[in-house]
Amino acid sequence: MANSADQPLVEFRNVTYSIPNAPAPIISNLNLTVKRGEILVLLGESGCGKTTTLKLVNRLYTPTAGDVFVEGKSTRDWDPILLRKRIGYVIQEGGLFPHFTISRNVGLVPSLSGWDAQRIKARVNELLEMVGLNPGAFAERYPRELSGGQRQRVGVARALAADPSLLLLDEPFGALDPLTRASLQKEFANLTRRLSKTAILVTHDVREALLLGDRIALMHAGEIVLLETPKGFLSSANPKARAYLETLETKV
Repeated sequence: MANSADQPLVEFRNVTYSIPNAPAPIISNLNLTVKRGEILVLLGESGCGKTTTLKLVNRLYTPTAGDVFVEGKSTRDWDPILLRKRIGYVIQEGGLFPHFTISRNVGLVPSLSGWDAQRIKARVNELLEMVGLNPGAFAERYPRELSGGQRQRVGVARALAADPSLLLLDEPFGALDPLTRASLQKEFANLTRRLSKTAILVTHDVREALLLGDRIALMHAGEIVLLETPKGFLSSANPKARAYLETLETKV
Protein backbone atom coordinates (compact mmCIF):
# COMPACT_ATOMS: atom_id res chain seq x y z
CA MET A 1 0.00 0.00 0.00
CA ALA A 2 1.35 3.45 -0.97
CA ASN A 3 2.24 5.76 1.87
CA SER A 4 0.68 9.20 2.22
CA ALA A 5 3.65 10.89 0.56
CA ASP A 6 3.02 8.83 -2.60
CA GLN A 7 -0.74 9.42 -2.54
CA PRO A 8 -2.10 12.29 -4.67
CA LEU A 9 -3.20 15.24 -2.57
CA VAL A 10 -6.27 15.65 -4.79
CA GLU A 11 -7.89 13.11 -7.06
CA PHE A 12 -10.95 13.27 -9.32
CA ARG A 13 -12.45 9.87 -10.11
CA ASN A 14 -15.05 9.81 -12.88
CA VAL A 15 -16.46 13.15 -11.73
CA THR A 16 -19.50 14.65 -13.40
CA TYR A 17 -21.21 17.84 -12.28
CA SER A 18 -24.55 18.87 -13.73
CA ILE A 19 -27.21 21.41 -12.88
CA PRO A 20 -30.94 20.81 -13.46
CA ASN A 21 -32.29 21.51 -16.95
CA ALA A 22 -28.85 22.30 -18.38
CA PRO A 23 -28.29 20.94 -21.91
CA ALA A 24 -24.99 19.30 -20.93
CA PRO A 25 -22.93 18.62 -17.80
CA ILE A 26 -20.58 21.40 -16.69
CA ILE A 27 -17.98 18.73 -15.87
CA SER A 28 -18.10 15.36 -17.63
CA ASN A 29 -16.40 12.17 -16.37
CA LEU A 30 -13.29 14.00 -15.15
CA ASN A 31 -10.29 11.96 -14.02
CA LEU A 32 -7.33 13.89 -12.67
CA THR A 33 -4.70 13.64 -9.94
CA VAL A 34 -2.79 16.49 -8.33
CA LYS A 35 0.58 15.49 -6.95
CA ARG A 36 1.90 16.80 -3.66
CA GLY A 37 4.12 19.81 -4.14
CA GLU A 38 3.09 20.60 -7.72
CA ILE A 39 1.36 23.60 -9.27
CA LEU A 40 -1.37 22.33 -11.58
CA VAL A 41 -2.88 24.91 -13.91
CA LEU A 42 -6.43 24.59 -15.25
CA LEU A 43 -6.34 26.47 -18.55
CA GLY A 44 -9.31 27.19 -20.78
CA GLU A 45 -11.87 29.63 -22.12
CA SER A 46 -14.66 31.07 -20.00
CA GLY A 47 -17.39 28.50 -19.39
CA CYS A 48 -15.18 25.44 -19.90
CA GLY A 49 -15.54 24.26 -16.28
CA LYS A 50 -12.29 25.49 -14.70
CA THR A 51 -13.82 27.29 -11.71
CA THR A 52 -16.38 24.53 -11.20
CA THR A 53 -13.52 22.03 -11.01
CA LEU A 54 -11.83 24.20 -8.39
CA LYS A 55 -15.01 24.50 -6.31
CA LEU A 56 -15.45 20.74 -6.33
CA VAL A 57 -12.18 20.46 -4.42
CA ASN A 58 -13.27 22.51 -1.40
CA ARG A 59 -16.84 21.20 -1.55
CA LEU A 60 -18.48 24.44 -2.57
CA TYR A 61 -19.95 22.01 -5.10
CA THR A 62 -20.58 18.27 -4.70
CA PRO A 63 -20.23 15.94 -7.72
CA THR A 64 -23.39 14.72 -9.39
CA ALA A 65 -21.50 11.48 -10.02
CA GLY A 66 -18.07 10.20 -9.08
CA ASP A 67 -15.89 11.44 -6.23
CA VAL A 68 -13.26 14.05 -5.45
CA PHE A 69 -10.68 12.94 -2.89
CA VAL A 70 -8.62 15.33 -0.78
CA GLU A 71 -5.86 13.72 1.31
CA GLY A 72 -7.30 10.33 0.37
CA LYS A 73 -10.80 11.11 1.67
CA SER A 74 -13.88 11.84 -0.45
CA THR A 75 -15.14 15.39 -0.10
CA ARG A 76 -18.55 13.84 0.63
CA ASP A 77 -17.05 12.46 3.85
CA TRP A 78 -15.30 15.67 4.91
CA ASP A 79 -16.96 18.16 7.18
CA PRO A 80 -17.04 21.07 4.70
CA ILE A 81 -15.90 23.66 7.25
CA LEU A 82 -12.95 21.53 8.37
CA LEU A 83 -12.05 20.85 4.74
CA ARG A 84 -12.06 24.55 3.84
CA LYS A 85 -9.92 25.42 6.85
CA ARG A 86 -7.27 23.06 5.42
CA ILE A 87 -7.31 24.76 2.01
CA GLY A 88 -6.13 28.25 1.11
CA TYR A 89 -8.42 30.01 -1.39
CA VAL A 90 -7.42 33.04 -3.46
CA ILE A 91 -9.57 34.94 -5.95
CA GLN A 92 -9.20 38.21 -7.87
CA GLU A 93 -8.45 41.20 -5.61
CA GLY A 94 -7.90 38.70 -2.80
CA GLY A 95 -11.59 38.49 -1.84
CA LEU A 96 -10.92 40.62 1.23
CA PHE A 97 -13.55 41.76 3.71
CA PRO A 98 -13.66 45.55 3.21
CA HIS A 99 -14.69 46.33 6.82
CA PHE A 100 -11.81 44.26 8.29
CA THR A 101 -8.29 45.61 8.70
CA ILE A 102 -5.52 43.86 6.79
CA SER A 103 -4.42 42.21 10.04
CA ARG A 104 -7.91 40.89 10.72
CA ASN A 105 -8.31 39.67 7.13
CA VAL A 106 -5.04 37.71 7.24
CA GLY A 107 -5.74 36.35 10.72
CA LEU A 108 -9.30 35.26 10.00
CA VAL A 109 -8.80 31.50 9.63
CA PRO A 110 -6.41 31.21 12.61
CA SER A 111 -8.96 33.16 14.65
CA LEU A 112 -11.76 30.80 13.61
CA SER A 113 -9.46 27.91 14.52
CA GLY A 114 -9.08 29.19 18.07
CA TRP A 115 -5.54 30.57 17.99
CA ASP A 116 -4.72 33.02 20.78
CA ALA A 117 -4.26 36.72 19.94
CA GLN A 118 -0.48 36.77 20.37
CA ARG A 119 0.01 33.77 18.09
CA ILE A 120 -2.30 35.30 15.46
CA LYS A 121 -0.43 38.63 15.53
CA ALA A 122 2.93 36.89 15.13
CA ARG A 123 1.62 34.84 12.20
CA VAL A 124 0.06 37.89 10.53
CA ASN A 125 3.31 39.83 10.80
CA GLU A 126 5.30 36.87 9.47
CA LEU A 127 3.04 36.49 6.44
CA LEU A 128 2.88 40.18 5.59
CA GLU A 129 6.67 40.25 5.60
CA MET A 130 6.69 37.11 3.44
CA VAL A 131 4.54 38.76 0.73
CA GLY A 132 6.50 42.01 0.82
CA LEU A 133 4.24 44.20 2.97
CA ASN A 134 5.67 45.89 6.06
CA PRO A 135 3.34 44.99 8.98
CA GLY A 136 3.95 48.33 10.64
CA ALA A 137 2.75 50.15 7.54
CA PHE A 138 -0.05 47.82 6.40
CA ALA A 139 -1.49 45.73 9.25
CA GLU A 140 -4.02 48.33 10.43
CA ARG A 141 -5.02 49.64 7.01
CA TYR A 142 -8.22 48.65 5.22
CA PRO A 143 -8.41 47.04 1.78
CA ARG A 144 -9.68 50.27 0.18
CA GLU A 145 -6.40 51.94 1.17
CA LEU A 146 -4.29 49.46 -0.81
CA SER A 147 -3.52 49.10 -4.50
CA GLY A 148 -4.77 46.11 -6.46
CA GLY A 149 -1.38 44.43 -6.28
CA GLN A 150 -1.17 45.00 -2.54
CA ARG A 151 -4.65 43.55 -2.01
CA GLN A 152 -3.65 40.50 -4.00
CA ARG A 153 -0.59 40.05 -1.79
CA VAL A 154 -2.85 40.20 1.26
CA GLY A 155 -5.10 37.57 -0.34
CA VAL A 156 -2.15 35.23 -0.75
CA ALA A 157 -1.05 35.91 2.84
CA ARG A 158 -4.53 35.10 4.13
CA ALA A 159 -4.61 31.86 2.12
CA LEU A 160 -1.33 30.81 3.76
CA ALA A 161 -2.32 31.86 7.29
CA ALA A 162 -3.17 28.44 8.74
CA ASP A 163 -0.34 26.76 6.79
CA PRO A 164 -2.60 24.74 4.46
CA SER A 165 -1.14 21.98 2.34
CA LEU A 166 -3.27 23.01 -0.65
CA LEU A 167 -3.93 26.36 -2.33
CA LEU A 168 -6.78 26.99 -4.78
CA LEU A 169 -6.41 30.10 -6.94
CA ASP A 170 -9.13 31.39 -9.27
CA GLU A 171 -7.74 33.93 -11.76
CA PRO A 172 -5.77 35.50 -8.89
CA PHE A 173 -3.80 37.94 -11.03
CA GLY A 174 -6.40 38.66 -13.71
CA ALA A 175 -7.41 42.15 -12.53
CA LEU A 176 -3.87 43.52 -12.29
CA ASP A 177 -1.91 45.66 -14.72
CA PRO A 178 0.64 43.71 -16.79
CA LEU A 179 3.76 44.79 -14.85
CA THR A 180 2.25 44.10 -11.42
CA ARG A 181 0.83 40.83 -12.69
CA ALA A 182 4.18 39.61 -14.01
CA SER A 183 5.93 40.55 -10.77
CA LEU A 184 3.39 38.78 -8.56
CA GLN A 185 3.33 35.69 -10.77
CA LYS A 186 7.07 35.22 -10.31
CA GLU A 187 6.89 35.93 -6.58
CA PHE A 188 4.02 33.47 -6.17
CA ALA A 189 5.88 30.72 -8.03
CA ASN A 190 8.98 31.23 -5.89
CA LEU A 191 6.97 31.39 -2.67
CA THR A 192 4.89 28.25 -3.24
CA ARG A 193 7.92 26.21 -4.23
CA ARG A 194 9.96 27.49 -1.30
CA LEU A 195 7.12 26.53 1.06
CA SER A 196 6.49 23.19 -0.75
CA LYS A 197 2.83 24.00 -1.29
CA THR A 198 0.50 22.21 -3.67
CA ALA A 199 -1.59 24.57 -5.78
CA ILE A 200 -4.37 24.38 -8.36
CA LEU A 201 -4.58 27.60 -10.37
CA VAL A 202 -7.32 28.61 -12.80
CA THR A 203 -6.45 30.90 -15.71
CA HIS A 204 -7.29 31.63 -19.33
CA ASP A 205 -3.83 33.15 -19.87
CA VAL A 206 -1.46 30.73 -21.57
CA ARG A 207 1.58 32.82 -20.62
CA GLU A 208 0.62 32.47 -16.96
CA ALA A 209 0.05 28.75 -17.37
CA LEU A 210 3.48 28.22 -18.95
CA LEU A 211 5.22 30.35 -16.32
CA LEU A 212 3.58 28.90 -13.21
CA GLY A 213 2.50 25.36 -13.99
CA ASP A 214 4.37 22.14 -13.36
CA ARG A 215 1.57 20.63 -15.44
CA ILE A 216 -1.16 22.25 -17.52
CA ALA A 217 -4.64 20.74 -17.85
CA LEU A 218 -6.28 22.26 -20.92
CA MET A 219 -10.06 22.15 -20.54
CA HIS A 220 -12.84 22.37 -23.10
CA ALA A 221 -16.57 21.82 -22.57
CA GLY A 222 -16.09 20.24 -19.15
CA GLU A 223 -13.35 17.83 -20.18
CA ILE A 224 -9.55 17.78 -20.10
CA VAL A 225 -8.37 17.63 -23.70
CA LEU A 226 -4.65 17.84 -22.90
CA LEU A 227 -2.57 17.29 -19.76
CA GLU A 228 1.07 18.21 -20.23
CA THR A 229 4.14 19.83 -18.74
CA PRO A 230 4.85 23.33 -20.10
CA LYS A 231 7.51 21.83 -22.38
CA GLY A 232 5.08 19.20 -23.64
CA PHE A 233 2.36 21.83 -24.10
CA LEU A 234 4.66 23.95 -26.26
CA SER A 235 5.37 21.01 -28.57
CA SER A 236 1.84 19.58 -28.59
CA ALA A 237 -0.03 19.07 -31.86
CA ASN A 238 -3.39 19.39 -30.07
CA PRO A 239 -5.35 21.98 -32.10
CA LYS A 240 -6.66 23.80 -29.03
CA ALA A 241 -3.17 24.03 -27.56
CA ARG A 242 -1.86 25.30 -30.89
CA ALA A 243 -4.58 27.96 -30.93
CA TYR A 244 -3.41 29.21 -27.54
CA LEU A 245 0.22 29.19 -28.62
CA GLU A 246 -0.63 31.20 -31.73
CA THR A 247 -1.85 34.00 -29.46
CA LEU A 248 1.70 34.18 -28.05
CA GLU A 249 3.15 34.52 -31.52
CA THR A 250 0.76 37.34 -32.48
CA LYS A 251 1.81 39.35 -29.39
CA VAL A 252 5.52 39.18 -30.14
